[in-house]
Amino acid sequence: MAASHTKKAIEHLQQVKKTNFMENNSRRKFLQQATLLTAGTLWAGSNVFAGRKSKTFGIQLYSLKDEVAADAFGTLKKLAQFGYKQIESFEGKEGMFWGKSNKEFKTYANDLGMQVISSHCNVFENFEKKAAEAGEIGMKYLICPWLGPQKSIDDFKKYAAKFNECGEICKKNGIRFAYHNHDYSFKPLDGQLGQDVLMAETDANLVYFEMDMYWVVTAGISPIDYMRKHPGRFTLAHIKDRAKASTEQFDSCNLGAGSIDYQSIIHQAKKLGLQYTMVEQEKFVGSTPILSAEKNAAYMQRIL
Repeated sequence: MAASHTKKAIEHLQQVKKTNFMENNSRRKFLQQATLLTAGTLWAGSNVFAGRKSKTFGIQLYSLKDEVAADAFGTLKKLAQFGYKQIESFEGKEGMFWGKSNKEFKTYANDLGMQVISSHCNVFENFEKKAAEAGEIGMKYLICPWLGPQKSIDDFKKYAAKFNECGEICKKNGIRFAYHNHDYSFKPLDGQLGQDVLMAETDANLVYFEMDMYWVVTAGISPIDYMRKHPGRFTLAHIKDRAKASTEQFDSCNLGAGSIDYQSIIHQAKKLGLQYTMVEQEKFVGSTPILSAEKNAAYMQRIL
């Protein structure tokens, strides 16, 4: 009888161990599957976000020059609300930072979720000081916005030498130097294009270019064809549209309302080295700079 009880007790103990083992094994499998499922969900989620196209674009503040002069910070706040993430300033009567210090301007922009990428400035006066201030706040570029039509092709060669000097100064301050074109550098002079001379006579490691695509189109040249000749050198661009069927030289309009197909151009340009796209507009028919800035931001959101 005692042996029988002992045998049953052993069998019961073995059954308990077997049951516990099966339960624990099932629990382990459940936890493993749950962990894999969670990790997979997180991975998939991260890739969903990673796969989204960037909607990062900027604006040249000259588009709202009067508004910026009257209330720089208030204007930046409105632009941030429209979706602009990057700023390109210009040098007005109160400098590139509109009466603020370079650090105050940067901090306010950053608090709005915006980055001060670049600024147009007079590169022929106090340029070393300007480069030091730009470098101190992590700007990427200082840009020469204008040379004007020249009398001879040799004049462009002289400016190319000056640009190399500016590039050296910028490099010492951890930033880059660039030149912003108008149509005059794409018009024949002494049998050459001034723009070709600037490209050939400047050091590619020191001098970059901001293509104002509106002015290239106005000169009768394809922005993409020209960028293909100089890949990697046009790292910034001004994006402004040209009124349809216009014969006027100066006739910008809201993006999407004009004749330039920026959706196609921008995506091709990015493959050729374009990094920063800056919205710009200088003529406002039936609109205001603020309203146009808002509509232009919506256009950029659609095409990027």
